[in-house]
Amino acid sequence: MSVRKLKPVTPGQRFRVVNGFDAITTDKPEKSLLAPKKRSGGRNSQGRMTMRYKGGGHKRRYRIMDFKRTKDGIPAEVASIQYDPNRTAFIALLNYQDGEKTYVIAQNGLQVGQTLVSGDSVAPEIGNTMSLANIPLGTIISCVELRPGQGAVMARSAGAFAQLMARDGKFATIKLPSGETRLILITCRATIGAVSNSDHQLLVSGKAGRSRWLGRRPRTRPVVMNPVDHPMGGGEGKSSGGHPRSRNGIPAKGFRTRSKTKASNKYIVERRKK
Repeated sequence: MSVRKLKPVTPGQRFRVVNGFDAITTDKPEKSLLAPKKRSGGRNSQGRMTMRYKGGGHKRRYRIMDFKRTKDGIPAEVASIQYDPNRTAFIALLNYQDGEKTYVIAQNGLQVGQTLVSGDSVAPEIGNTMSLANIPLGTIISCVELRPGQGAVMARSAGAFAQLMARDGKFATIKLPSGETRLILITCRATIGAVSNSDHQLLVSGKAGRSRWLGRRPRTRPVVMNPVDHPMGGGEGKSSGGHPRSRNGIPAKGFRTRSKTKASNKYIVERRKK
């Protein structure tokens, strides 16, 4: 993992910090695992804009990912580590011994030629997937399921990881990347190791155009709008603003929006820090 700071030959490159991509081993994706990716540009089925500040961007193809890792006991060799335009983490192409190929989220330290396997009787090594019931306490994990058989939904972005803190009965205590401590069924699966591309947080785009390449349009600050457009709009000069809130009037910056009667509240041991 490394980053490169470019020389200031243009204004856009003066502050640009790019990924070194030293972990990437190929720039050609597996054709059989590509799918078309249609974008809405923030429009609904009637063609009306329902989400602002979306649109444009470079055309992408989706990489079909295996988040469930249910081919138990069948070894798979890591064929390559690749870049995925649809996520911040790198992905790994696995070649199973039965001939099947799949993409999975690459863990930090995963090497080409390494053998991965899933199941409850495998060794807790980087890249292997198993139930929380069989993972040693204190292990750094990622790609964690929330419900058995659902597939990984937590700790999937670049550099993210969770930690298995304890087990009691049919529940395991997990400390999530947000700082929240939560109970999860021990029959849920997780992958050993932290997610790759941990240097993603150090990147600097350098210019506004790069946001356009990613499909993000310019965002208007609420304080410069008119009162008809936003609760924080209006006022003469710089006297507008007021308490920070959303377009619908819901307070922001510290206001808790989680329902007090939500059924899953009983599984949260400790809430995330503000």
